[in-house]
Amino acid sequence: MAPAHLVKSEETPLTPDREEAREWVLGELSRREYQESKPSWFDQLAADFWDWLTSLEITATDGQQGIGLLLLTLAVAAVIVTAFIVFGRPALARRTRISATIFGDDDARTAAQMRSAAQSAAAQGRWSDAVLDLFRAIARDLAHRAVVTIAPGTTAQAFSARASSAFPASTTDLAKAAEIFDSVRYLDHEGTREQYDALLRLDQEIQKQKPLLPGHDRMTAGAESGGRS
Repeated sequence: MAPAHLVKSEETPLTPDREEAREWVLGELSRREYQESKPSWFDQLAADFWDWLTSLEITATDGQQGIGLLLLTLAVAAVIVTAFIVFGRPALARRTRISATIFGDDDARTAAQMRSAAQSAAAQGRWSDAVLDLFRAIARDLAHRAVVTIAPGTTAQAFSARASSAFPASTTDLAKAAEIFDSVRYLDHEGTREQYDALLRLDQEIQKQKPLLPGHDRMTAGAESGGRS
């Protein structure tokens, strides 16, 4: 039997024709809980789904074809919604997996908070704190943007190498930044204003650049090849 919210009145037939079944499907997929999980291309997907569904041949007798079609529709719609919930927000899923541990320290601050702390330390002449917080801010920002993955055991050098893949133009500056962080954090060297200024320039440059993510070279090469053909 059709779900209660799909039955418009007592006169609504239990065996809908093709057009009525289509309206039932689109009505079901437009419900609030489905709409909250849909991506922007949901409408096109719903239309494609209906085209596929109506291409199926369901053999039934005694007027049961419409009911069988409806039940199949609802079952597949449930699978689609489940897929949206699980896979529809990959960016959010990545962000929730970002560890609070960064370069051996338990630090749950956001990149903005780290930058603010670095600026405050620099204003007070505490260059070591300013250098450490600004480097952490750069790393936390790239992790939050899902450009670089940072696990609890990731070192400053490993982060620098990964970030260089996304920002090849800043490879040298990233390597120097990692050396500065290690010298201040682990070798007890005093940070300097020059080092802070270098990290500040690096942070600003990276924020202006578009990261080169995996597959970008292949996509660019394919586009250029297509343009020359």
